This record gives sequence, C-alpha cells and structure tokens, in this order.
Amino acid sequence: MDLDFSYTDESGTVVQGSARAAGSSVAVSLDAIDPFLSGRAPSLDQIRPLAQTFAEQGLTVTVEGPDGHIVSIGAVHSPPTQRLITRSPNIKLGNLGALMPLIRPGRRRAAQGFSLLPPQTLLPVMPTVRRNIVRRATTTHYTRGSGRPRLIFVQNSSTWTGQIPREVNLDKETLLIGSDPGSDLQLAGLDALHAQIRHSDADEYILVPHGEVGGSVSPTGESVLRTGARIQMGQWCLAFFREEFADHGRPFGGRSGGELAYQRPQFDPRTGATERDASQGVS
Repeated sequence: MDLDFSYTDESGTVVQGSARAAGSSVAVSLDAIDPFLSGRAPSLDQIRPLAQTFAEQGLTVTVEGPDGHIVSIGAVHSPPTQRLITRSPNIKLGNLGALMPLIRPGRRRAAQGFSLLPPQTLLPVMPTVRRNIVRRATTTHYTRGSGRPRLIFVQNSSTWTGQIPREVNLDKETLLIGSDPGSDLQLAGLDALHAQIRHSDADEYILVPHGEVGGSVSPTGESVLRTGARIQMGQWCLAFFREEFADHGRPFGGRSGGELAYQRPQFDPRTGATERDASQGVS
C-alpha cells in the first residue's frame, strides 16, 4: 500500500510525505521536519506504549527525514546503548545527522519536551548510590490458575498430519481422564478412570494416577506437573504446559530445582509450607 500526503502548519509551510507499506513494515518519508517541531511533538513517554503495541503485533514503522533515517518503532532490534536513552527495546534511533534537528537545545524547547537525550542533571554528575538497601521479597505468582495451564497431545513425525495439536485447558479444579463417557477427557483404550489432574490449594497441578502411567511422571504416586512434563497413558501421550510467569510453586521466584545450583528453602505464607530444593521435596 502506497500513500502520498501533505501537511500544512500554522505558518503555511507545506511538508510533503509518503507512506509505503510492505507486509508488516511501514516506511514514512518526510521532506522536512521543522514544521513538526514548531508544534507539540509527542514525547518519548507517549511513543513507548505505541512502540510496544506495534511490537506485540509484529509491526515496524520507520520514519525518514531529509537527512536520512530518524527512528524505527515496533518489532525492531534496539542496541543496549540506545535503550539507556529511550528506555524501550522497541525504539531504534537513526543516524546522528537526521537526529540533530531533534536534539538541538532550541528545537527541544520548541518541541515541548520531545527529546532523544536523557534529562539534564546538575554538575558535577555523580551517580546516585545507596548502600545497605533492604528489599522485601515479592511474589512472582500471578492470580490463581493463571498462565493457561493445559495438556497438549504429543505426536511424532510419523503420525503428525501438519495440523495444530489438540489442546485441553485445565480450567477445572479436578480433571478426570479415562474411557468412561462421563470423563472430562475421554480417551479410548484407557481404564474407566485412568488418572486425574487436581488443582491444589498451592496453585499447583498434580497428576494422580489410577491406571498405568509413564513418561516423566511417577508411575505410582502423585506428581507435581511442570512445563514439559509428559504423561504416557496407553497409546496417548500428553504434555503439560503453563506460561513461565506462573509455572512454579516457589512463592518468591525460581523453579523447584534449578540448573547446577542449590536453591535455598522458601516459606510460602499462602500455604504455610516450606518448599525446599527439588532433591528434598516439599515439607
């Protein structure tokens, strides 16, 4: 999609521009930017949420002026040095020549707060340092049952037809799995009540086997399900998934267990239990 447009400011100056869209990218070109700076230009605080929205939609908008690339927002790869200035991973600044009209002191005043530079501080510039700060641990858990816990039917390369695998949302406090017609998840070839998945008071999803189960879960006892856990029941293989922010029971962060590291016990005030390292279990 191509669009040509013009803009006339209060002084009568006309700016010609164009917008070119290709797929998920939109390129906006302006033959001048001074008329835009004479009015109320948007601030970075206003641009950040717009850039985040574009990024979530997979869109990229690039603005170019007479001196070249000014800025790109949306699904962009912003260098770490620029993130210190814009405080956003979704804003990528252009070349210095194109940015100079925006960062000159006089132009910054005219733009009423639009600046690509950090706010000025009094000299001498000294870092703000506070030592011995005591920070209270905060929970990483969201609301109970969040993270869209679900079971996904696993298929191998010989049985996969290219279709999206079937999913079953765990939106009940207890999900019954078996061949009985009254089961919440009815699967042929299983026992009438083969297993159940219970939503515990600690906001965990626990597999309780009644028939023969395999995979990465306990074949006899109860198992707390974590993302990636596989449940094999007869010819059926199911995988448990839950979004990362809710996929753990530790109240103050960190998975149960960990990679090459011991995790100290954590007391959960919600349940009164102390969750220890994975090798020690939960008391």
